Amino acid sequence: MEPSSRVQELTPSLTLSIDSKAKAMKAEGQDVIGFGAGEPDFDTPEHIKAAAMGSLDAGFTKYTPSSGIPELRAAISEKLKAENGLDYKPSQIIVNCGAKHSCFNAMLATLEPGDEVIIPAPYWLSYPEMVKLVGAEPVFVPTKAENNYKITPDEFRDAMTPKTKMIVINSPGNPTGSVYTENELAGLADVALDEDILILSDEIYEKLIYDDAKHVSIATLSKDVYNLTLTVNGFSKPYAMTGWRLGYVAAPEGVARAIDSLQSHSTSNPTSFAQKGALAAYKGSQDCVKQMVAEYAKRRDLVCGLLDAIPQLKYVKPQGAFYVLVDISATGQNSTQFAERLLDKQKVAVVPGIAFGNDQTIRISYATSSENITNGLKRIASFVGA
Repeated sequence: MEPSSRVQELTPSLTLSIDSKAKAMKAEGQDVIGFGAGEPDFDTPEHIKAAAMGSLDAGFTKYTPSSGIPELRAAISEKLKAENGLDYKPSQIIVNCGAKHSCFNAMLATLEPGDEVIIPAPYWLSYPEMVKLVGAEPVFVPTKAENNYKITPDEFRDAMTPKTKMIVINSPGNPTGSVYTENELAGLADVALDEDILILSDEIYEKLIYDDAKHVSIATLSKDVYNLTLTVNGFSKPYAMTGWRLGYVAAPEGVARAIDSLQSHSTSNPTSFAQKGALAAYKGSQDCVKQMVAEYAKRRDLVCGLLDAIPQLKYVKPQGAFYVLVDISATGQNSTQFAERLLDKQKVAVVPGIAFGNDQTIRISYATSSENITNGLKRIASFVGA
């Protein structure tokens, strides 16, 4: 039996494959340091786990509305208003099985076969695969390190064709850690408005932000921009809830209804008791997030300080998320060669940048201990020096 053509065209996830190989080596007893993980190394905060366990004890194990329980959608609405300046009614919010699911549903509900989607590169590796799955075409726009790997309005405009339907904006970004300023977003929004281009704004890392950087939701810029924007967010990164699989998309009423209908015929609803945990995440203390962000900031500075001592490697200091994108072009190796040899020779796992559309880079995740960071960067320095 042959798989469908749409599935055969997918590119396997390099982040998962590298992580799997590293875990297999660890299981064999090898001293492997992994910088590949795209998830927090912290445990889910206790009050969130307690809420989910309490809901299980209370028998909250049945179907919920396909778009999520009303109290969670109301809490998300309140959060978006208070923290982001976004006025979305609960009816405009659809809770999904993770922000990845949110992005996919948003594309499935708005794109037609043959539509083009502009994706700034480096990009999160699932965006182009989602675009291809819905029958549309990804259009990659390489960005520059001198612009902190952020697409400019001119680059956006030059990449457009009559088939362009959407642009994907990820801020703070994976794998770059770059954060768009309000002025930068306004410039992109002006281009989108000129041609009625939809904006998929993936804001899953919004709470993981450092120094004087400020997260801005592009939909706040004007009512017209708001009407073109699908805002995606979730609980996995800020609350260390990756395995809970809960995200959401906030959109204009018609699109929200379409996503709700789509979801009712696919996943039925997000997991019932996980939604109670998410409700506790937004309603409870945010000290857990502040503590994680403070620790990530220390780790980021540690990684950057150690990279500074390796002259062959360059990077742009991240302002958000928990990744550093490292330019390895001076080593003369492409990203796959570098990553494979590094894992074989020094037992350090990184993600090759080809997975993100830039074969001259690797991604280092600092969602790991300071000890691992110190030892792992020493091994990388030894590898590059040799």
